[in-house]
Order: sequence, then C-alpha cells, then structure tokens
Amino acid sequence: MDNQRRYYGHTKEDPKTKVVLPKTEWQLLSNHLLAVADRAAERAGKFGAGQLGRVVGLAHDLGKYSNEFQQRLEGKAKVDHATAGAQEVYKRYGPMVGGVLAYAVAGHHGGLPDGAAGDEKNLPGRLKKTAIPDYQAYLEELVLPELTAADLARLPMPADKCMGAFSRAFFIRMLYSCLVDADYLNTEEFMVPDKSAARTKTVSMESLLARLHAYLNKFGECSGEKPSPINAARQDILSQCLAMAQHKPALFTLTVPTGGGKTYSSLAFGLTHAVEYEKDRVIYVIPYTSIIEQNAQVFREALEEDGDESPVVLEHHSNFEYPDTSFEDWNPGEKAHRLASENWEAPVVVTTAVQFFESLFANKSTRCRKLHNIANSVIILDEAQMMPVEFLKPCLWALAELVLNYGATVVLCTATQPAVKPLLPAGLQPVEIMSDPKKLQQPFKRATVEYAGAMTDDQVAGAMAKQQQVLTIVNTRKHARLLFDKLEQQVSDGNYHLSARMCPAHRKQVLDTIRKALKAGKPCRVVSTQLIEAGVDVDFPVVYRAEAGLDSITQAAGRCNREKRREDGRVIVFKPEKHGMPSRGRFQEVADLAREAMRWAARAGEDIQSPQAIEYYFSEFFAAEKNYLDAKGIIQRLDAGKKQMSFPFPEIARDFQLIDSATVPVVVPWNEQARELMDEAEAHPFPASRARSLQPYVVQIYQFELAALEKAKAIKMVGSVMKFVTDPDFYDKCFGLKDAGEVKAPQDVLMY
Repeated sequence: MDNQRRYYGHTKEDPKTKVVLPKTEWQLLSNHLLAVADRAAERAGKFGAGQLGRVVGLAHDLGKYSNEFQQRLEGKAKVDHATAGAQEVYKRYGPMVGGVLAYAVAGHHGGLPDGAAGDEKNLPGRLKKTAIPDYQAYLEELVLPELTAADLARLPMPADKCMGAFSRAFFIRMLYSCLVDADYLNTEEFMVPDKSAARTKTVSMESLLARLHAYLNKFGECSGEKPSPINAARQDILSQCLAMAQHKPALFTLTVPTGGGKTYSSLAFGLTHAVEYEKDRVIYVIPYTSIIEQNAQVFREALEEDGDESPVVLEHHSNFEYPDTSFEDWNPGEKAHRLASENWEAPVVVTTAVQFFESLFANKSTRCRKLHNIANSVIILDEAQMMPVEFLKPCLWALAELVLNYGATVVLCTATQPAVKPLLPAGLQPVEIMSDPKKLQQPFKRATVEYAGAMTDDQVAGAMAKQQQVLTIVNTRKHARLLFDKLEQQVSDGNYHLSARMCPAHRKQVLDTIRKALKAGKPCRVVSTQLIEAGVDVDFPVVYRAEAGLDSITQAAGRCNREKRREDGRVIVFKPEKHGMPSRGRFQEVADLAREAMRWAARAGEDIQSPQAIEYYFSEFFAAEKNYLDAKGIIQRLDAGKKQMSFPFPEIARDFQLIDSATVPVVVPWNEQARELMDEAEAHPFPASRARSLQPYVVQIYQFELAALEKAKAIKMVGSVMKFVTDPDFYDKCFGLKDAGEVKAPQDVLMY
C-alpha cells in the first residue's frame, strides 16, 4: 500500500510564510472527492437528488488523477481537469441523466456552459474533446455508483408539459449549486481552516419563533389594555397569519392594507410555518434597496440576542460584498456575516429582488452557491407587485418550480396584490392567508383618492403653500428638485426634500425632523420621490401624487391620515408637466390604466383602493403587456433546447438583468462623521472591512454619473471595491449628491 502512488487534490501553504508545505501535508484527492460527494448528496437530498449529488461530487475532479495535473500541483502548466469528469458521467449514465450531470461537473469552476453545439468551449464541444490527459487511475481509488430506479424516482419532474425544459434547466442549476457549495466548503476546510471555523452554528427556527413571540408580547403590552381599532385590526391580521401557518406548504398571497403590520405578521407566518413543516430558513425578498436595512433591523431587534455566534438575520445586497483579502482583519461578526452571505447559511435572509431572482437564473458558481438553500425555505416577497414586468413570467415560473418541486413555501405579500393567478403554470392556485381582504380594508380606510387633472408645477407648489402639512410625491428626482424650488419661492418655512441622491443617514435625519414637525403640528411640506412610499411611516392630512400606477397611488395613500387622527384624508392625483413623466418605462401607460381603474371603480361602486379595483387594474395591465411578460424570451430559449438539453446558461444569465443600467455605490462626505470614517477606511490596511460602517453614507449612481464624477476628479478608489466622493462641494445639504458639471442622463430615469 505504501508503494501505491498518491494523488492529491490540493497543496497547502504555511499560513505565515506562504511557502508550499511538503506533500505529506497536501490533501489526498480521494479524501476531497469523498467529502464533497457526501456534502453534495446531503444538499441534493433535500429535493430527491441525493445520489446524483453524490455522483457529481465524486466526478467533478476526476481529471486531477492525470499525471499532468499532479505535475501542475508542483508548478507545471495549467490543466483542464473538469472536462474529464463531464465526459465520464456522460458516457456512464447516458445523454439524459449523464447530460444533466455533465453540465454541473464541466462548470464547477468556470460556470455552467452553453449547451449548444458549434463552439469547443460549450458543453458538446467539451464532451467531444480528445486532448484529455489520462485520468483512469481514479479506478484504483473510487467507484462511481450505479443509478437505480429508486435513485431517480424522487427527482423533480415537470409539473406541466409546457414546463419540461424550464424544469430541467432549473434542476441543473440546483444540482450545480449543491456541487459548487460542497466543493468550496471542503476546499476551505483544508486550505483555510480558520476561515472554515468562523462558520459558526446557527440558531434553530424553534428558538427564533419563541424569541419573536416574546418580543411581540412585550410589544403588545405597550399598546395598553384597550387597543385602538387599527391596533385591534393589526392584531387580527397577526392572528390570522399564525392560524394559516398551519396550512400545508403552498404558494400563498397575503393581502394586507398599508399600515396593517404586514412586516411582523408575515415574519410570524414564516417562522411558524417553518417550525410546523421543518423548513430550513425564512427568506425575505424586498424590491427597494432603500428599505432593506430598515426591515433587517426590525428583524434583528425581534430575533437576535447577545451571545449569538453567527448572524441570525443575514442582509445580502451590494453593500455587503467584501473581498477575501481583508478576511483576517474582520471581527468575528463580520467574518460570520461574509461567510453566511456566500451560501445563505442563515435562518433568516433579507435580500433584494435583484439578488434573489438574478441568482435563480445565474450560471456562475459565486451566484449559484446559495440556490440549494432556497429549497425547503419559506420565501416572502414583500411588495410583490414590484416584480419586473419584462421578467414576470420567468419569475413566476421559478417561484412555481420552487413550490412544486423543491419544498418551498412562497408568500406574495402586498397591499396591492397583482392578479398573477392566470399567469401561474401547472394550474398552481394561490391560497389567500386573510379570510376576507375586502372587509379588512374598512378599518384601514383613511383617505379618499380624487383625480385633479393637469397641474403645473406652479399650481402644485401654490396648493402646497396653502397647506400647513402636505406631502407631494413625484416620479423623478428632477421633478422633485424643480418642484421644491417652486415651493421655496412661495413659502420658505417648513419645506423638506427627499430623494435617493441623499445618503441613508441624510434621509433618516430629514425624516426624523419631518416626523417631529408632524407630531408637533408645525409647518411641514415635503416633496419626495417614490422612495417615501416604501415602508416609511409618516402621517399627512393631504397627499398629492403625480400620475402613476394604481399600486403607487395606493402606497401614497398609506402616507395619508395613517393613524386615522382625522375623519378622512385627501389624496389628490394630478397630471404633471411633461418633465414629471419619465420617457423611460411604462409610466404613461400605467397612469392611463390607473385612471381607467378609477372609472371602473366608480361604475362598480367600489373604492379605488379595494382588492377588486386593484385586481381589475392588474388584469388590464397584464393583458396589455401579455407579449412582454418574458421580454427577453428566457422561457422560449430554454424550450428551444429541450430535446438535446442544449440550454444557453451563460446567455440567459447575461440577459436576465432586472436593472438595465446597473448602479454603482459611492460613499459621500455628508457630514463630519462620514468624513472621519472615510479617512479611517482609507488609512486602514483592509479598507473593505470598514464597508459596513460606511453603509449609511452610500449613494447609488448610474455608470454615466460615475464617469462624469471621475472626469471631474471627484472620485477616489479606496481598496478594491469602494469608491469615495472626495470633494464635499459635490454634496448639497438639501438635495444630496450633485451631478458633475452639466452632465445629464441620456434619458430621464426613476430613482427610488
């Protein structure tokens, strides 16, 4: 046995000197493959594919059994080691099962390959590749298992004939996720044991549910023995959520009026349902980056305790992307957070719709690692009506696939429930959590919506000036700034501006001032972009809303007479001047549909904010957009490759981008504290370790805006990921980050 050749999977370095250690310290290849196989099998077992997970775990590095790769470990030329395993599983298990396995094995480093013929880098080209170093020495150490009928019996199957290609491609991504996560983790355990040790054990769902109940009970005691009608209604919503959590896993809708406490109630449903049906985690998906931190903080206050070793509530969005180079300098909490964000190994995940849906259609290992942890989870989509129209069909199909084949429970949570039932595949029927959403509207009916027709900026500013307290919400930051200037010309006291050009700390300060003024009865006139509709708790007697979709108008109404201190509030919808309606997107279309819905509601004797009026609005909208609900042809392209399973994974990942013009975070010198933190980060050997503390001072800007600031020499790159605005003159105390010079967007864009 001692004379048998040893094959290695990874070398090992001295952590201090970075010198490669002797071979006696290297990782045996068989040990790596067996460990990855066990871990991948455990992950894939959650959706009935345990044995296929084991096979890809064993096969992914078979190419390392070649002499050429062993020489590579000693410093020789690079070797393609993934193609060998892909060819082996394809030959052994045939074109159907073997083809699925080959995708995962071939892509475990570079990403899922394209399944089309014609390019040697695509999967068919790699399966035909002949210049493969001999790897048959693996037979001396490993046995690839046979696959029996029992092994294949529980695999996810298309729930409908039309879903055949979509389901198979989805399964390939899920199996790929199991492999790459298992591979990453075992490699990390061997090569960076300190990093692996920082992946601490999490808190059980049962413990989190107990913590939430204790928090809610304490919270409820503060409201007194006789709650107000609104608080009583919120308690009823919570009770219904807790009761319906016993319902078997399904796709649910939770239709709760604005101000109904859906954040706590949906979390209570999620945790209770997770305990009842042994789900692994609750994933909260939020469309607005402007409020994700706010919701995450609410959850942390309710669920986290001193002494928790790992993050209970994981925030995952662009501001939490840290480079590995700074890992050693982070504190234990930062380490645990970064590691959990790699594969969502946390009991409660709060993320963006962009991160969630783009990951489901990604092809790279870094984005796909988390996918297997979405299986067997409770997924709550907050503000579900914000699912992007151009990708609505593939998004809904992905949610359906998770429910039908991967043990997930999905909750579409919103005050304005989109009429998606006709768009769901396989006859999937949503289950409403509330017993009577229409009746539930009554205690939360706080404002009457009226249509005022066309209004100039001067007219809107004049109407605002006559009010002691008033909010006007517009569609673009350009309009907000112009209207605010008009308001300042008419009255100078008690005026406030809000937009996403202001960093979160700045917006929070202004909002705190606004709330104090409202409570004290002082003059308070606010001009804001749509961001104030996103879960911001303010209460105005009068709200003006520039024409928009009915969902936006309903959200605006939630800022009017919120606490029912008055008999009725007024929401005045007006047609703005031309610059108030963005040329980009469907703003005019949805505004026209909202007016039509108002006319329909009047004829039907319904309130415009009723579930019936909202259903009418969305039904008409989806009917008008029926040819654009999969604008990039994602489903069609998958279906075209169904027979040969030639799925264009890289192409789909490239095209499935929910935001056309990706924004870039820049840190702004808003105040003295921001500037001190920026100086501290700049002087630190690992600047990215200070990213979390700088988060309140981040503004998201478009690429053309970044280019203009760079041209003006107002941007400095700090570390490998952070961009600082260096000149305080570029930040206005009222409006936030200024444009550089006279640079203007090529077209007006909405900025939440």
